[in-house]
Amino acid sequence: MALATETPFHVLAVDDSLPDRKLIERLLKTSSFHVTTVDSGSKALQFLGIHDEDTCPVSVQADQLEVAVNLIITDYCMPGMTGYDLLKKIKESSSLRDIPVVIMSSENIPSRINRCLEEGADEFFLKPVRLSDMSKLKPHILKSRCKEHQHHNQEQHQHSDSNSNSNGSSNPTNNSSSSSDNSNSRKRKAEDNEETSPQKNRSTHS
Repeated sequence: MALATETPFHVLAVDDSLPDRKLIERLLKTSSFHVTTVDSGSKALQFLGIHDEDTCPVSVQADQLEVAVNLIITDYCMPGMTGYDLLKKIKESSSLRDIPVVIMSSENIPSRINRCLEEGADEFFLKPVRLSDMSKLKPHILKSRCKEHQHHNQEQHQHSDSNSNSNGSSNPTNNSSSSSDNSNSRKRKAEDNEETSPQKNRSTHS
């Protein structure tokens, strides 16, 4: 069995233009990515398992969702849902927000680029997208994987900490109660001494 090669990263490409979609698919496959293409933001959400209000909640799910998406690359200008709208939906989802998102646009508008980056986009490519752009994708995927591992490790630490706290929580109360018992017994002894000492004094005077 010569299956030593690692599984290629899976990229979801979203573009309403068929020529652009074909181009990005070819570039991604040339760069050894596994590619799925859709022609709208709503279909991308369906594929990812998030159903927009306008879309019917069936069709694209079962077998496709078994293939995890490692990165999403989307056109900015699309009818209905723009790439920016799609980006916001992804970043609002607790299950998808760690997936890197790259926006593409044929228009170099700095305010648009900044808005997408502020909303959480990892890159902004100007069209036509080139093969050299593809080399920028893998570092974002690897970085998101590191984040996932960190989150997982933090959750494990928090879980183990809460367990150790619950196991050891009874000890301090026992200690404090025993120490209060000791102090009470000391008080009693002191009171007894005070009561007996005047009697001794009386007996000597008599």
